[in-house]
Amino acid sequence: MKAAIYNGVFDFKENADFGVAHTCSTGHCSWQNLSSLAVCSRCVNITSYVDKQCTSGKCFALFLPGGPSLKGLGGQINSSVTNIAPELHGIEPSILRFTSLVSREISDPDSASAVECSMFYCVGIYAATVKDGIVKQRMLASWRNDSARHSDSSDLILRPPRSFINKDNHTMTFNVSHIAAAAINDFMTSKFTGTGSVNNSGSMFSSDIMQALYDTSNLTKRIDNLATSMTNNIREQDDGVFDSAYGIAWTNETYVHVRWAWFAFPATLILTSSSFLLAIIFETSYRDVMVWKSSTLALLFHGRGLDLSSPSNRPVRRSSSMGTRASNIKAELLETPEGGWRLVQAG
Repeated sequence: MKAAIYNGVFDFKENADFGVAHTCSTGHCSWQNLSSLAVCSRCVNITSYVDKQCTSGKCFALFLPGGPSLKGLGGQINSSVTNIAPELHGIEPSILRFTSLVSREISDPDSASAVECSMFYCVGIYAATVKDGIVKQRMLASWRNDSARHSDSSDLILRPPRSFINKDNHTMTFNVSHIAAAAINDFMTSKFTGTGSVNNSGSMFSSDIMQALYDTSNLTKRIDNLATSMTNNIREQDDGVFDSAYGIAWTNETYVHVRWAWFAFPATLILTSSSFLLAIIFETSYRDVMVWKSSTLALLFHGRGLDLSSPSNRPVRRSSSMGTRASNIKAELLETPEGGWRLVQAG
């Protein structure tokens, strides 16, 4: 959890992701809405509560009633546990409630800003999807128990109504161990209480977290990121109490849709071609047409000046017979007096 706290404080993204470990073998998955123990936060700008001690338009001290104060020159930050903003009085700060007073230049009365934040345990409802291998998770709603307070002997109990959890059989109960709650409260109080200053001589901060709070331009977003990081850590804990959430994996399948009208032309072409072929076969058989195919001997046997007939003068009706007869005949190609060429039978 300490690593998650530091990660949330030093995460400079505009919005942290509610991304936790998941398994989606197809790259397209969906889950029903999930409920989980979470960390929520709320911050209020209380700059209007800052008292300024100024002379001739220049200030030398800034005070928050019942809260931190700044004195001297240069930029400063002072953060401490407070209870100032009325808007936060109805929220039980089961983790931490603090105020950060920051001034980039104390002498400039318009550079001061003060924000009070409350962090508390809650129950969140989350939506999760995976599309094209990219996971998207977001919080849909949250519920808190303002009567859940720290105790040295009892755990923090969060039992949201059945309608919020969307469970038909029972209302789920979320517990925070009093030992863990006390340890986190002590750690957060120590880390978010401190000071820092920046001047011509350099900078000095009581902790890295104080420097991060001083450097941020939006403290509310930074605390939201912190709450998200702590929530992700809680959701990824395998304590054997809550089971994994199982969803639906979607995959692509190929379906063939036949448009029979497009088969009309090729089917007609095949039918007419087959009919034409059968007609040619029937016609050549009826007229006793010999099948010479691509043989050139048929032309040579009808050449002028060649006596290719056999003594029996039997007609040749097969290519094989024509080849046998042609093997016994010798012919040569001679030049004619006209300058042409002629195939003649050798003597």
